[in-house]
Amino acid sequence: MHSETPASGSAPGDGLVRAGGIVFIVGAVATLVTVAPLFLGTDPFPPVAYAVCMLMGVGFLIAAAGVLRSIAAQRRQANSAL
Repeated sequence: MHSETPASGSAPGDGLVRAGGIVFIVGAVATLVTVAPLFLGTDPFPPVAYAVCMLMGVGFLIAAAGVLRSIAAQRRQANSAL
């Protein structure tokens, strides 16, 4: 079976997917931290902390861009093989 990935082992878009995953995880942790005071009955965090929670969406968009880049590269490779 022939592998379609380059010799380096990473396809176009892999870096974006990894970076998006890291940004998403940072946003998810920020979400858990900012929601915790609501359940613990303590003072809520300032609004800036809630803005950091938006990193979940940003990370998802970065990862999606990486997936689309990978799809485009695979399509170009398939078209050039024909």
